[in-house]
Amino acid sequence: MTFAIQGLLVVIVLAVWLGCVGFMRLRSPLDRMHCVAFVNTTAGTALVLAAFLSDGISVRALKILLIIGISLLAGAAMSHAVGRALVLRGSAPEAAASGAEASIGKSP
Repeated sequence: MTFAIQGLLVVIVLAVWLGCVGFMRLRSPLDRMHCVAFVNTTAGTALVLAAFLSDGISVRALKILLIIGISLLAGAAMSHAVGRALVLRGSAPEAAASGAEASIGKSP
């Protein structure tokens, strides 16, 4: 059991490091959002699994599950808002190439 928890904690650290390296290497803000989402989902899921392996179904594990769930939902909503703002502002490379800012908000 301890080996599995330690393995999950190693996965968390590696996911955070990989996300940080990707965040530094990628240039576009939309690409950088993928790194944030990767860290959020990978590390969050591994943390919830480690909590349930450590404590079983306990109050602490359920609180961690609730916090990670809220973080995933809030992260998705914020990524959508930031991506939409970048496209509307014309800062996204895809927006300049396709003229996507003109089509946002208009129904077909």
